[in-house]
Amino acid sequence: MKRFNIALLHYTCPPVVGGVEEIIRQHASLFKRYNHRVKVFAGDGGVFTDDYDIELNSLLNSCNPRILQIQKNLTKKSCELESCAEEIFTYLVLALEPFDVLIAHNVLTMPYNLPLTVAVHGLANNRNIRVVSWNHDSPYFYDPPRLDLKGEQWNILKDYNPKIYYVTISEERRSQFQDLYGTKKRIRFIPDGIDPTAFFNLSPNTINMIREKRLLEAELLMVQPCRLHPRKNIELSIQVVKALQEKGVHARLLLTGAYDPHEKDTTEYYCKLRKLSEQLHIQTDILIAAEHFSVSGKELTGDTIVMRDFYLIADVLFIPSLGEGFGIPLLEAGILKLPIVCSDISPFKEIGKENVQYFSLKDSPEQIADKILNFISDLKPHQMFRHTMRNYMWDNLYHHMLLPLLQKVIS
Repeated sequence: MKRFNIALLHYTCPPVVGGVEEIIRQHASLFKRYNHRVKVFAGDGGVFTDDYDIELNSLLNSCNPRILQIQKNLTKKSCELESCAEEIFTYLVLALEPFDVLIAHNVLTMPYNLPLTVAVHGLANNRNIRVVSWNHDSPYFYDPPRLDLKGEQWNILKDYNPKIYYVTISEERRSQFQDLYGTKKRIRFIPDGIDPTAFFNLSPNTINMIREKRLLEAELLMVQPCRLHPRKNIELSIQVVKALQEKGVHARLLLTGAYDPHEKDTTEYYCKLRKLSEQLHIQTDILIAAEHFSVSGKELTGDTIVMRDFYLIADVLFIPSLGEGFGIPLLEAGILKLPIVCSDISPFKEIGKENVQYFSLKDSPEQIADKILNFISDLKPHQMFRHTMRNYMWDNLYHHMLLPLLQKVIS
């Protein structure tokens, strides 16, 4: 896959606190993760990471005294505006020479640095670089406008430029910008997103496994925390995954337990489970955390497995045990509000009461699959979790929206 050189532009960047500043950081981190070259250009902020380049120039800032003075004293023909815009344009031409695309966040839509707005339009008009205007907001969406924008120079904030690619962050914003620009053309909708691995503060080992196995792209991720022992009834878990898939649900099973290669019984059971998953043609969807190796080759063993991480990313705790003395995983899942589906053995019923979904060990895998689907279909928080993972996780947005945009713009 071709790697692109991407420049991101805003008035400020972290550690300055703000919604757009955070999106800048998330975009840059996302592009870097997929091996693109990234650089952030801003007027104020700091070098908030060593992962990619950051360049500060006070002429890009919205609070630069010179910029504020120019905007305060606009005349019909403002030589100061033209001179400052030309200075910024010259700087950007040189600074952006190595880059394929400039993604400008809000600087073409907000009235905080008019010379910068003029300069970026100049870059697009002269074909110095491909320009994407990432439109978060506009002063013209508010009645009365937030600022008194007198003077024809401000019209540039609502002028559609056919040499610029426009993106906005919601369907409502797309409609508003289309009305503002008087056009229905080339305004894409790409929402803001979330990175679950960062939000949950997951361990590096967990993050490696999530990304290598693409765990968060499953439609239903079941976690079963147990050692590989026949009493844990893991073969039923595998059969239930198969039944769910036959019902059209991309289900996956994450097993956190290990097996002792020095014990014949557990080794044989492990081989039995692997053979069963292969016979059912779902071997890639039965994931044993303890046998996972990260890209660096470091084994994810029992002492490095963080159970909390797996509970946080899972849809369901699934425990089909034939027998237990207690049931600690039910308590762990309960405190994290993870839905629980388990066999109706006495210890589980004593702990879970009416707060979990039970099934009989006499039920078929198909019957258990139906109970799981019926159970989670009534859980609105679960539906919102899965909706968020599917439609707003940055990695999914990258594959389905951001990368196609880059490929179209740069090609």
